[in-house]
Amino acid sequence: MSELKAHISDTLKTAMRAKEKHRVTVIRTILAECKRVEVDERIELDDARVIAILDKMNKQRKDSIQQFTDGGRDDLAQIEKDELAIISEFLPTQLTDEEIATIVKAAIEETGASSMQQMGAVMAIVKPQVQGRADMGQISKQVKAQLG
Repeated sequence: MSELKAHISDTLKTAMRAKEKHRVTVIRTILAECKRVEVDERIELDDARVIAILDKMNKQRKDSIQQFTDGGRDDLAQIEKDELAIISEFLPTQLTDEEIATIVKAAIEETGASSMQQMGAVMAIVKPQVQGRADMGQISKQVKAQLG
């Protein structure tokens, strides 16, 4: 079992002892998604894959918050924000804009990219380095800015 998954399981036990109902529900959702991936793909998850799952769940919550806010359902948006906060606890610290710019610049130099046609090659190098630590939309904008 990955260290991160074990940490999530330990946090679940602590939340259960503290009778934090909403927190228990969200953490169980995280563990259920991890288990689903393990069963579907017949693999044991490592920390990188758990972070990818958490990152996906994080993105889903952000999209839901936006839709609920646009639809005037602030009550549902607040529930999603609460879930987002719990999921974010397990993600690595987010990168700053300067750190992202440095990673993108290094990837551009490594690939020798000089135009937007080579953006895919740059993104292929950057993505594993920033998974779970930065929004891919933000990364894409940074790559476009530096290539364009």
